Amino acid sequence: MTLFLVGFIALIYFPVEAAVKKYQFDIRVENVSRLCHAKPIVTVNGRFPGPTIYAREGDRVIVNVTNHAKYNMSIHWHGLKQYRNGWADGPAYITQCPIKTRNSYTYDFNVTGQRGTLWWDAHILWLRATVYGAIVIMPKQGTPFPFLQPNMEQIIILGEWWHTDVEEIVKQGTNMGLKPNMSDAHTINGKPGPLFPCSEKHTFAMEVESGKTYLLRIINAALNDELFFAIAGHNMTVVEPFMDAPLPIDNKTATGILQYKGIPNTALLTLPQLPAPNDTAFALNYNKKLRSLNSAKFPANVPLKVDRKLFYTIGFGKDPCPTCVNGTRLLASLNNLSFVMPEIGLLQAHYFNTKGVFKTDFPDKPPKPFNYTGAPLTANLGTAHGTRLGKIAFNSTVELVLQDTNLLTVESHPFHLHGYNFFVVGTGIGNFDPVKDPAKYNLVDPIERNTVFPLGVGPPFALEQTIQVFGLCIVIWSFILDGD
Repeated sequence: MTLFLVGFIALIYFPVEAAVKKYQFDIRVENVSRLCHAKPIVTVNGRFPGPTIYAREGDRVIVNVTNHAKYNMSIHWHGLKQYRNGWADGPAYITQCPIKTRNSYTYDFNVTGQRGTLWWDAHILWLRATVYGAIVIMPKQGTPFPFLQPNMEQIIILGEWWHTDVEEIVKQGTNMGLKPNMSDAHTINGKPGPLFPCSEKHTFAMEVESGKTYLLRIINAALNDELFFAIAGHNMTVVEPFMDAPLPIDNKTATGILQYKGIPNTALLTLPQLPAPNDTAFALNYNKKLRSLNSAKFPANVPLKVDRKLFYTIGFGKDPCPTCVNGTRLLASLNNLSFVMPEIGLLQAHYFNTKGVFKTDFPDKPPKPFNYTGAPLTANLGTAHGTRLGKIAFNSTVELVLQDTNLLTVESHPFHLHGYNFFVVGTGIGNFDPVKDPAKYNLVDPIERNTVFPLGVGPPFALEQTIQVFGLCIVIWSFILDGD
């Protein structure tokens, strides 16, 4: 009788309704000390890193942001799909005007068709040096992980630390016409670790037990650096690669401690062996091993019919600057075009049909082909300027090739598609060959990403991606020199 009753109840199971998760983010300035230096930093709810947002697939998330700091503010939900919901994406002057001091803005979005580890950050100026946190999306109730259930989870956020005010560093670099200074340390959950001075109490530590499995949700929140991550004496299995190509820019290594339960604190620490800072081959080989599951439950629906092909060159340019050190100012460019930030949000201008804010003539390819990966070019580096967008048709499939170049030097910088994902179907060293290279595309089980790094150490390389646009007002590619 009991067995019959249980079976009968299972037949009339009612699905669990999606929840509404509400969060309050208060932007405040707090004094924080690291590396024997104290300084005021911008925080969320007084925390560095900021609070974690937890949700399940299908939930609705509402975050009210109130700005108490002197800086304008906006928050971007990095990796969250925003289907026809660009108002909640967050980049200042793109999908919204920034949140002014003593003002609030409410972000309202649905978590649709995704699970795993993402993150949020400030998307204006360099404020995301300290304004960032994790987003953890759990599967729907009753849906297991596509791997063995771990005994415990731990969020690990990699970041950077500067002794001085990051906004002053940016201003100095802009005024001098040079790239801003590198950070003074890398951090793990806001802490640099015992290899740095005054850091005994600023060291991340995690207690573990032998024989148990731990899920590490690792996020690279560093402004510009791609980072290696390793645990001494242990192997790790990558179960969902939302991070990007691991490649360090400088050698200010952050460390944390895994403390085995029952082992005294006097035990000698063992440091992991990381690849060399310029080991491009290691990073490329690591990336080539990543594949999607492409199973019946987790298919890789790679679009095979391409409606539009884009070819973007990534490089540097120079502007005349009489007050700068060398009489010029360094700029980033795509297809020899450097973006000019508007004074009102692009999405707002699009929605209200405001004239004169932007043009829709961003080029699909560079204006003049050249040997992109030949000897570094140092002459004739003038670049065009403009607020120019490219229009993409509804429900179309786009193939984008990112071509790194040797304009001044090679560049490695995150390239992020806001609100959407894409498949990385190929990578290569040197110039992209439109005749031979497409035959090498992985159209079966490529990884799905929202961010990639065209590697700038060693030879420039080309990276091919396919993107399907399901419907939007504005899709944003973020590639701004030394910013998000």
